[in-house]
Amino acid sequence: MRQPPTALPTSQDIMDLLRGVVDPELGSDIVELGMAKGATIDDAGIVRITIALTSMGCPLRAQIKNDVVARIEALPGVEHVRIDWTELSAEEKSETMSIARKIAGEQATETAIPPTARVIAVSSGKGGVGKSSVTVNLAAALAAQGRAVGLIDADIWGFSVPRMLGLDGRLVAERHDGKAVITPHSLAIPGTDDGPAGRLDVVSMGFLVEDEESALLWRGLMLNRAVQHFLEDVRWADDLEYVLIDMPPGTGDVAMGLARMLPRTEMIVVTTPATGAQKVAARAITMARKCHVRVAGVVENMSAFVTEDGRSYELFGSGGGADLAAKAGVPLIGSVPLEPAVSTGGDEGSPVSLGSGPAASVFRDIARQLSTDISPPIAMQACSSRLLRLVELALDAADQHDAS
Repeated sequence: MRQPPTALPTSQDIMDLLRGVVDPELGSDIVELGMAKGATIDDAGIVRITIALTSMGCPLRAQIKNDVVARIEALPGVEHVRIDWTELSAEEKSETMSIARKIAGEQATETAIPPTARVIAVSSGKGGVGKSSVTVNLAAALAAQGRAVGLIDADIWGFSVPRMLGLDGRLVAERHDGKAVITPHSLAIPGTDDGPAGRLDVVSMGFLVEDEESALLWRGLMLNRAVQHFLEDVRWADDLEYVLIDMPPGTGDVAMGLARMLPRTEMIVVTTPATGAQKVAARAITMARKCHVRVAGVVENMSAFVTEDGRSYELFGSGGGADLAAKAGVPLIGSVPLEPAVSTGGDEGSPVSLGSGPAASVFRDIARQLSTDISPPIAMQACSSRLLRLVELALDAADQHDAS
């Protein structure tokens, strides 16, 4: 029986879907910011979208492009997406920044996370795929670049970050500006290639219980509140460039709450090569996009085991990470080999990414991709953030002049 032709999406359908594409610096969608200028689709399923940037040299252009293409190509009937890039006029830039400033003031939950920090949630569809190990090793590798990195262990039930970093001792709360705040544990990370040392600031429920084997019999609302404390009541340093969050497995309350409290969060999804793990991890990507969270990429953990004589054994199957990344339209940013040094380092509190070996090299390469291409630091000289800051200064000066 002949199948009826697939109904093509309308221009409005495309524009509606673009509302899920968030400018990584301004924290609002490109439609509301006036950056998405229009979309058309022809009978062959070719979509053309016009996007205006605050600067044609914007370093985040590739991120916006990848997110647009991934979302629109998933629509039935769409064969290809073409983006026509242009630049906002001076008047449009001013209007865009005013919109961004207004939305930021109205929508964002106030947290102690500095606005210039990249927030990356490391998630998985299920437990047992090594998500915490990936989070700790990426955080350590980023800090080894000489960066200040925050690490939040949001896996409230299954906290393991303290052991993996060799940290213990209770977190201490003290009064600051009339409010009780928690000081995170801080760990100095030696730099690579004789570069500057970095810093890792860490909070975890493991620092608040009596011992590592304590069981937390908490329901969803209490879990959400615990994560909220880590975001609002910790004295995070202003110089943080990255905050990595070790998420609980699955797509429950904590994941949805985080998307609401930190709308600029990006997500890395961890899977293993097995098809079953890949299928479950796909749910985490679906949840992220429904909550308008950008998926930055996929990491395949527990890849092939390679013996000293070079023989490779795919103990957990093959292709799961690449297949998941391809279906989601995001990059596979690394395949971490199955190496005993990874688990040994976690047990001994010495992240393998700070040492040598195949897995260490992969973790450092993923960290390099994050800091150079996928989620580069939000520096004040970057396109949108610098312009937003100039607008804020001008508006503040005008307010002071009106007041006088």
